[in-house]
Amino acid sequence: MKRVILFDGDCNFCDSSVQFIIKRDPAAHFLFTSLQSEKGAELRKQYAIPDEVDSLVLIENDKVFTKSSAALRIAKKLDGLWHLLFLFILVPGKIRNGVYDYVAANRYKWFGKKDVACMLPSPEERQRFI
Repeated sequence: MKRVILFDGDCNFCDSSVQFIIKRDPAAHFLFTSLQSEKGAELRKQYAIPDEVDSLVLIENDKVFTKSSAALRIAKKLDGLWHLLFLFILVPGKIRNGVYDYVAANRYKWFGKKDVACMLPSPEERQRFI
C-alpha cells in the first residue's frame, strides 16, 4: 500500500496543503483521503486512530504518524529542498507538536472552513484520492 495522507476535508489550510504536496510529489508517493470520508472512517477504524485526531495523519508501512511527525515524514518525500525539513525531527517532539498544535487549533480562524464547492482535480490527481 502506498503512503496515505488523511486530512481535514473541511479545512482550507489542509486542502491547500494537499495541493502543495501533489505539486511536489511527481513520483506519487502519497494517496489522499479526507478524515470525514467513508474511506477515512474505514482507515481510522483499521488503524485505531482516535477521534480527537482531526488534522493530519500519515499511514506509512502500516504505521500511523500524526502531528509534526506526519508533516515531517511527508516533507521528506517531496521534491526540491523540502526534504531538508525532516531535520526538524531532531527537535524534541513536545516542542514540535506544541507548534503544530498551535497552528492546528487556529487553522479555521486563520484560513477558514471550506464552502460546499471544492476544487475539481485533474484526472491524474483524481487517481490519487481514495
